[in-house]
Parts: sequence; structure tokens; C-alpha cells
Amino acid sequence: MAIFEQELKTQRRSVLIWSLSIGLMIAACVLMYPDMESEMENVNEMFASMGSFTAAFGMDQLNFGTLIGFYGVEGGNILGIGGAFFAAITGINALMKEERDKTAEFLMTHPVSRTRVVTEKLLGAVITILLLNAIVLLCAGISIKMIGSEMDWGDFLLFHLAYLILQLEIAGICFGISAFITRSGAGIGIGIASLLYFLNIAANISKDAEALKYITPFGYTEASDILNTHTLNTGYLACGLLLMAAGVAAGYVKYTRKDLRA
Repeated sequence: MAIFEQELKTQRRSVLIWSLSIGLMIAACVLMYPDMESEMENVNEMFASMGSFTAAFGMDQLNFGTLIGFYGVEGGNILGIGGAFFAAITGINALMKEERDKTAEFLMTHPVSRTRVVTEKLLGAVITILLLNAIVLLCAGISIKMIGSEMDWGDFLLFHLAYLILQLEIAGICFGISAFITRSGAGIGIGIASLLYFLNIAANISKDAEALKYITPFGYTEASDILNTHTLNTGYLACGLLLMAAGVAAGYVKYTRKDLRA
């Protein structure tokens, strides 16, 4: 498991910076809630009158007067965008960095199969994403306890589970792409995450584009759907898991067959 351990070692600073950045931003929003609670009725009315903009972000079906409704929008936007970018960068760097950093020849001289290399790198990516989510969840939970407001913990955990799956899906897709590139792919990863985010906005605005929710993982992380149904949309989720599996499979197939550049 030397490769796996090395992956965690090289990612530790990145995980700490990203997780604390996301977690502390979410905590700051939660800590502001008590001061804003009395104004939430006016906020609901304001968003109700904003038409397509409100629908684009799923805010037309949420009650900002509750902590979970407020958290669903504010926390969801921060965790959704930040977590997606982190997962994309983690996935896109996983397999191509050996060629980018000119360490592929050194790695391949060791008595280890390429399949094992891919597996340990994949495991490293998964663990880093789990660590990020654990730290963010801890920051959010502590801040909620600090303000003493009532929280629906079941929906809260389901909400975070949805975003964890989203990150794993994006990482899986980018992991597969990583096997096909040899240079820095951070821009590609962020571009993919951004595209998926805006596909969901398009699906929210236009009923003709609703089918896009089967493509984008942001479709099953909509706070309005989760908080109103108390479950995840299994149709969108199943398609997301298939896309993740396809990405991972593509990574295995390509990396085990490609000519690595030393």
C-alpha cells in the first residue's frame, strides 16, 4: 500500500486547506443565521418574486425561515461548488501526475502491476474526499450546536450524503479522463465540474431541459427536493453512479494499456 500512503501524504495539505475553507465558510453562514432569522419572511417573499432566478437555484421551494432551509441554500452552494472543484482536481490529477512529474518510469520499475497502481490511486482519491467531507461535517455540526437552533438532523445528514456522492461521481469521471492526459488537467477538471453545475441550472429554468438532471450530479443534490421528499431521487442517482463507474472503468482500461511517458 506504499502508493496509497504516498497519495495521502501528498494530498494532506490540499485536503486541509480545502476542507477548512469550505467548512469555515459554511460555519460562518450558520453563525449568521440567528441575526438574520427575523428577516427570513421578507427574504422568502423577495425570492418568490424573482422568477427564473429563484427556480434556477431551487430557492422557490425552500423556507428560509427554518435553519435547514437556510442551510440547504447557503451550505449547499458552498459545499456544492467547493466540493465539486476539489473532487474534480483530485480525480483529474490521480493518474496523469506520474507522467507530468516525470516519475512514471521510477514507479513502473517496482514489482507492482498497473492495476494495483490504479487501485491504490483510486483508493487514495476516495479517502481524501471522505476526509474533506468529515471535516466539513464537523465544522457545520459544531456551528449548529453553537447557535442552539433546532435542526432536522436526518435531512442534514442526507443532504451531506448527497454531496458526498456528487463529489465521488465527479472524481470518478475525472479519474477516467486522467488516464488519457499527460499534462496538468486542473483546468479540465474545474471545467467539467462547472459544466455539470450549469447544466443543472438550465434544467431548473426550463422544463424542456429537465432530462439534463440525469447527466449532472447536481440533479440529486437539490436541497428543495431533499428537504421536501426526505430522500434522494433514485433515477438521477442511478445514472450518476453509472457515469462514475464508467469513468473509473475507463481509467483502468486506458492506464493498463497506455505507453507511459517517462
